[in-house]
Parts: sequence; C-alpha cells; structure tokens
Amino acid sequence: MNIPKEIIITEVCPRDGFQSLPEIISTEDKIEIINQLMNCGYSQIEVTSFVHPKAIPQLKDASEVLNGINRRKDVKLRALVPNLKGLERAMEAGVDKVKLMLSATDSHSLSNANRKTFDAMKEFEPLVTRAQHSSIIVSGSISVIFGCPYEGDVPIERISEICKRYIDLGIYDISLADTTGMANPVKVKRIVGQIRDLYPELKFSMHLHNTRGMAFANAVAGFEEGITDFDSSVAGLGGCPYAPNASGNIASEDIIHGFEEMGVQTGIDLDKVILIGKALQERFPVYSNSFILKAGKCSDLHLAPKCQEKIG
Repeated sequence: MNIPKEIIITEVCPRDGFQSLPEIISTEDKIEIINQLMNCGYSQIEVTSFVHPKAIPQLKDASEVLNGINRRKDVKLRALVPNLKGLERAMEAGVDKVKLMLSATDSHSLSNANRKTFDAMKEFEPLVTRAQHSSIIVSGSISVIFGCPYEGDVPIERISEICKRYIDLGIYDISLADTTGMANPVKVKRIVGQIRDLYPELKFSMHLHNTRGMAFANAVAGFEEGITDFDSSVAGLGGCPYAPNASGNIASEDIIHGFEEMGVQTGIDLDKVILIGKALQERFPVYSNSFILKAGKCSDLHLAPKCQEKIG
C-alpha cells in the first residue's frame, strides 16, 4: 500500500483536555502549558472554547489565555465556538481558526447544544456569513459519528446529509469525532471510506477518544482510508462533559510514537511532549491515560539482567 510519509497532529489538551477536569486550572498555568506545547513542533493547537462560562467554567478565561500566550507564526491557534457570540469573542482574541460544535444524533445534540442536529446547523448560517468578512477559517465537526451513547450506530444516510449541509454552508473541513470511544477499525474503515467516496471534495480529520482502548487502532484504520490529520491530547487528558463515561482523547505521545514507529513523520518533538505529559500526569494522575508515560518509548532500552551460570 502506498501510504503517506507524514501526518498532521493538532494538540487539543488546552481545550478538550482541561474542560472536564474538576480542578480549575489558573490562567497563568494554562498560558505556561500552551507556551510549552507551542515549542514542541505542532502546526496547530486547539487552545480553548468560547462557550458560556456557566456551561464550562474551566474555559471562562478563554480571552485572557489567548492574550497571554507567546504566539508563533508557525503555529495556528484554533478554538471551538458554539454560536455567533462565541465567534465574535474568538475573532477579538485573534484566533486563526474556529471549529463548530455539532452532534450526529438528535439525542446527543439535545444534551450538548439543547437543540436537534439540523436546527443547530441552521444557526451556523449567520456565523459563517460573519466569518466570510474576516481572515478566520471555519471548520466543522460531527461528534458521536462512530456511535452515539443514546442511539447507537449512526446511519450513513444521516452522516451524508450532515456533510451535504456543511458543503451548502461553504465548509469543507470536517472533524470526525469518536466522542465516546465506540468506534472500532472495521467501523472506521467503513464509514470513512463511504463518506470520502461520497464527498471527495471534503477534507476530513479524526478526533479520537480512548474510552475502550481502541483509539490508536482506529487512527491507523482512518489513516489507511486516507486520513492524515488527527487530534490528540497530551497525557491522554480529556472527555466530553455531555457524554456518559467518555474518557480522554488519545494521548499525544501515544499517537506520535505509534505513527513514527511505523515510519510516518509528525514533525513533533516527542521527548518534549513526554516531559509535558509527565508533569500533567503528576498533577492529574486520575485523569491521565497514556501508554508511553507508563512504558516509555520502544527506543528506551534497558540493561539486560545478569544471569548466573548454571553449575553441573
């Protein structure tokens, strides 16, 4: 198989990783962590979400965080926005790209956005129109696309209709999110393969959670279907507040290490990411979920044990 030689990984810990933590992280600490992440080689970092402070108190300092970090021209800053007001705040803070929040099923959408899926999409129209008069890039998302905790499997016809409506809005960059870790490699290959055949003009990325330990296998399955853009969270922190038992994203150090062991480059300094991950793991041990932080890299060799010669 003629596989790509490199992939893009977007770091989402400052948004998805922090949003579900019970301990409020200070603005200063968030700024320091983002500054460290920007020196790891990422081309894009999802720094926050411009939601109402009552919805996610952890991210109420979104503007302050963006005003405080040391920006780099080679690192794009992305944020989630739920509505036009969120977009305006993101634009004022100087975000490069925003991602819209959308659920594949009505049940998850009602719990997440208090409206059904296609009603939520209608509210994107003024937001997209406003963004057209700026330099900001708008991307879309489809949460629980590989399985909804309330409705189960999502019909391909519904996924197709969501993609069609995104195109009608002028949005061609869509994140496919396994929000509750219900995907498996066979399902990923089937769904990704079908929608890429239906909509070759769309650029898809994957946002994977490791709820059931399948995230890296699912990433490889998506990669084999042509996906080269993935989200991850250092130390494996994260989880959707509106999805039952949703654990963290695939750990950045795990996906970086896994793909680079396969000969696929990420452009990210794994050792720097591991150092940040260890610090976060020490601070939030209950919420960290990372194989590399436990086992180390494959290249971390050990001294062989000394064995006594058998006598007689």
